[in-house]
Amino acid sequence: MTALPAGLLVALLLASSPLASAEPIGSVDTAFVLIGPDHKIVVDAYDDPKVAGVTCYVSRAKTGGLKGAIGVAEDKAEASIACRQVGPISFGSKPLAQHEEMFNERISLVFKHLRVVRMVDPKRNTLVYLSYSDRVIDGSPKNSVTAVPVDRATPIPMR
Repeated sequence: MTALPAGLLVALLLASSPLASAEPIGSVDTAFVLIGPDHKIVVDAYDDPKVAGVTCYVSRAKTGGLKGAIGVAEDKAEASIACRQVGPISFGSKPLAQHEEMFNERISLVFKHLRVVRMVDPKRNTLVYLSYSDRVIDGSPKNSVTAVPVDRATPIPMR
């Protein structure tokens, strides 16, 4: 039996990841750049992969210019999040963890990520979503939080 090349193995692992994937909704330009794309604010939608009927909308700055065009720009560590019930809420066959990363995306070449974490507030039967960015050396305290209440007739299954 032959071993898979490391790059293929990583790609397969990432493809099977339960993390949500972005669906672009739109963007607005914030600053004109002579060479390359303009600086902008982008809005993406993320369906919660473990909770049907909940979508999170994340807005964040996207650096343009030549560095942005070739993917080496470092985006600002600021994002806003709004999660909403967009259909009947239901849970998969596995219970939810109290605290779980739902999504992460690289926002610099190597060291910075935008993260969205789902937390469960069992007392209020509510899903709480937090967006923030981290950096290997020094993360940012800038964050945004939103909550989606779940009808008491549908208890949130937890581990």
